[in-house]
Amino acid sequence: MMAASARVLHCAGKAVLALVCISQLSGCSDQRPPVLYPDGPVALATRDLLLIAVGLMFIVVIPVFVLTAFVIWRYRASDPKGRYTPDWGFSWPIDIVVWAVPIAIVTILGLLVWIKTHELDPYRAVAAPGAPIVVEVVALDWKWLFIYPEQNIASVNRLVFPAGRGLMLKITSDTVMNAFVVPALGGQIYAMAGMQTQLNLLADAPGTFEGHNTQFSGKGFSQDRFTAEATTQQGFDNFVSNARTAGERLDAQTYDVLAQPTTSSPQRVYSDVDPNLFSNIIVKYIDHVQLPERSPNIAPLP
Repeated sequence: MMAASARVLHCAGKAVLALVCISQLSGCSDQRPPVLYPDGPVALATRDLLLIAVGLMFIVVIPVFVLTAFVIWRYRASDPKGRYTPDWGFSWPIDIVVWAVPIAIVTILGLLVWIKTHELDPYRAVAAPGAPIVVEVVALDWKWLFIYPEQNIASVNRLVFPAGRGLMLKITSDTVMNAFVVPALGGQIYAMAGMQTQLNLLADAPGTFEGHNTQFSGKGFSQDRFTAEATTQQGFDNFVSNARTAGERLDAQTYDVLAQPTTSSPQRVYSDVDPNLFSNIIVKYIDHVQLPERSPNIAPLP
C-alpha cells in the first residue's frame, strides 16, 4: 500500500516537474533537463525525493482547484438551486480536514526530508567498487582548478574521472564563496576560503556533463563553468598519461599567475603539482585570523 502510494506521488510529481521544465526550454533545444534525467545515484535519489515532495503537496493543491470549479458551477447565478445559509459559520468536518491534511503533509515531508538529508550526506562515500578517485577542487575567479594528488597532475575547467567509480571531491576557494554543482550527477556544496568541504559523486555511465558555480561571485560569474567527463577506466588512464606530458609544473609561482581573475578560461592541464599547494591555499587564510589573547586571569580548561 505504501509502495503504491509512493509510486503515485512520484508519477504526479514527475508530471508537474516535466511541465515546468518543458516550459523553461526553448523550442529548438534537444537537451534533457538533468533534474529529470540524472546520470548518477546521488542525482537520482535527489530527483525521487523532489518528485515525492511535489506529489505530496499536490494533495492540497489539486482539491483546491477542483473545489473552486465546483463552487463556481454549483452557485452560479443562472441556477438558483444552490442552498443559501447566511448564518452558517462553522463545521467540525471541514475544520478537521482543513487542519489535519496540511499537518499530516508537513509531518510526512519533515520526516522524509530528515531521513533523506542524512542518507544523501555529501560527506558520505558513494557505494562503488574500488577506491574513490580523490580530486582537490579550488574555486578561482572565474574558473575551477582540479588537482589529482594521487596522480600528481592538475587541470583547469576540466574534471575527468572514470564512470562507475566513486569520486571524492575536497573543495575550497581562493576567492569569494562559490557553490560547486554538476546537476546531472547531483549535489551542491559551497567552496569557502580557509575551509574544506567535501562532495562524493558517482556517474553511472560515461558521458560529458556541465558543471558550474551557482553562487554569484562577480562580473565573470556567467562564464564560470567547467566540463565534467565520466570516462572508461582506460580513458581516465589516457587522460593522466597525456597530462603528464604537458610539460608545465603547477607550483607556487605558476599558481599565482593562474589565480589572476580571468573569464572564459581555456581548459589546460599540468604535468606536475606541488604536493602542498591545496593545503597552502587553505592555510594562508587561516593564518590571517586574529585570535584573541587569553586573559591571565582565566585558567585553561582541564
